[in-house]
Amino acid sequence: MPLNDLATDFQREPPVVLDAAYVERLQGLASAASQRTPEVADRLLNEIDRAEVRPSAEVPETVVNIGSLVTFRDEATGRVQTVTLVMPPEADIAERRASILTPIGAALIGLAEGASITWLTRNGETRRLTITAVRRASGESPPA
Repeated sequence: MPLNDLATDFQREPPVVLDAAYVERLQGLASAASQRTPEVADRLLNEIDRAEVRPSAEVPETVVNIGSLVTFRDEATGRVQTVTLVMPPEADIAERRASILTPIGAALIGLAEGASITWLTRNGETRRLTITAVRRASGESPPA
């Protein structure tokens, strides 16, 4: 395989699967955030646009959803972190609850265990992360 093809494969974005119960709410959050944090809003809207949307019961447990406990590795540093992905009102860095309206939250949503993705930090650094584990938080269910 030519070197250019390898670079293209490395940069290709992995598939995204979103829970239909959250799509409208995520679109609204992204639209509302477009003035404050346009980069995050654009990333989230991009992920929604390219996602395969499924009913809640058909979203695999190994796919990052709102309420998922996600372990990922920063490929540049090797650092491994675990966070729970939440809606903005539930976010709390001290409790490792990452908002969907953060660069990392928008990058994680809808990815499957084993997927790698490139994302832009708040400092403008490009990073690549790999999801190593996904678990649903106990008692977490989609909105009614």
